Order: sequence, then C-alpha cells, then structure tokens
Amino acid sequence: MFAAADLQEEMAEQRFSGPSAPTKTAATQRTSQRASKQSNTASVSERSNQSGKMVTMAKEKGRRLIAQNRKARHDYHIHDVYEAGIVLSGTEVKSLREGRANLTDAYGSIEDGEVWLRGAHIPEYSHGTWTNHSARRTRKLLLTRREIAKIERELTTSGTTLVPLSLYFSNGYAKVEVALATGKREYDKRVSIAARESKREAERALAARNRRQ
Repeated sequence: MFAAADLQEEMAEQRFSGPSAPTKTAATQRTSQRASKQSNTASVSERSNQSGKMVTMAKEKGRRLIAQNRKARHDYHIHDVYEAGIVLSGTEVKSLREGRANLTDAYGSIEDGEVWLRGAHIPEYSHGTWTNHSARRTRKLLLTRREIAKIERELTTSGTTLVPLSLYFSNGYAKVEVALATGKREYDKRVSIAARESKREAERALAARNRRQ
C-alpha cells in the first residue's frame, strides 16, 4: 500500500515538473530511510548475537565468593576493613572462575607506596600452557592513595598487620577484602570461642522452640 502511494506521488511530480534529470523525490527518500532503518536494526541485532556471550560476561552481577580466610577472625581482632582490586594475569582469572584459591597463609604489605598481597595461593589454570602463572606469586592490590596512606600509618603500630579476609568476584571484577588487625592472645581466643559457642547454642534453642510451635 505504501509502495503504490509512493509511486503515484512520484508520477504526479514528474507530470508537473516535466522532463528533467532524475532526482530523489521525498517518497524515494522515505523509502530509502525505511530500508536504512531496517538494515541498521538487523545489523545491531547481528552484532548483539555475535557478541552476546561477551556482553553477558561483562554484565555479571552480584558477589560470588571464591575463598575465605576463616583463620583470620580466629587469630586477630579485626579493625578497619577495605575492598581492594587485584592485578591478575589471564590464567589467574580463569583459575578463580573455577573457584580455586586459598588465603590461609596470605598477608599484605606496603612497598614504595603500593600494597601487595603475599602468600595467597591461586592454583595454576587447569588448561593453561607454558604461560601459566606461579601459584604463590606476589600480587598488587588496588586502593586509593588515602587508604594506602592510612594503612601505612597503622602498620607502624606494634602488633598491627594487614590480613586478607576474602577473595571474590563483584560484578565480574576480582576483589580482595583486607583488614587492619591485631593478634589475639590465647585468652582472647578462648573468649571468642566461648562467645561463638554460646551464640550457636542460643540459635539452636530458638530453632527448637520455633519447631515446637
């Protein structure tokens, strides 16, 4: 229907204007614009299909835990906690996506104004080649200058250390949660254990009462 109307309009314009060199009429322009629009839409859809997997990976949402240092909260009083980015190689990222890492013996240090994570174990990628990473290599952490300056000041205090608490993906980016901490004495550890056990007992008693009701 649109094509017939466009053709009639073009014939009418030719009758009034007389013979002349062919020109692009308004109807022709509209037809061309519609065709261009359809072509662009198809092109966008095609690009989306071709790169759909990449877009999905880039838009990964939420937090996915990879490793947690449970020993840290048992051995240390946790004070200020920071979320840091971490500089990784490609095989390290792939290994983490397989859910493989260990923070038990890891700790943080500062050198030349930069924060480094030492002793963290990220196993070699299972399908890696000669380019595979070293499992316990030192890795750079990314924090703001203000955060680094504060951590550096606190680490000069006797007994204060920088410990990693967890390693996880946040919206597709690898992150490390680190904390300034001071070591617990044996008495403090016993108190922590007693408090934890007391809390568990209270939770079990509450659950049992709810079941009876």
